[in-house]
Amino acid sequence: MEPTGKTIIKITVKTNAEKNEILDFDKEKNAYKVLVKAPPIENKANKEIIKLFHKKYKQPVKIISGLKGKEKLIEIG
Repeated sequence: MEPTGKTIIKITVKTNAEKNEILDFDKEKNAYKVLVKAPPIENKANKEIIKLFHKKYKQPVKIISGLKGKEKLIEIG
């Protein structure tokens, strides 16, 4: 089997922030902290997360779990 070249990372999200930003790694939760300006309504925060990671890594991004929670797994690549 060939490697897919995809990376999966865990994030914790704080919505309604002042700006969209990827913060430091939280060792306790084993996840990156992410701030997004959008509210958690009508999938707006999830769309902002996808845009933020796509802009940073220049690769396709999708949320593979946690669509309705603060903790999410995202796939990059």
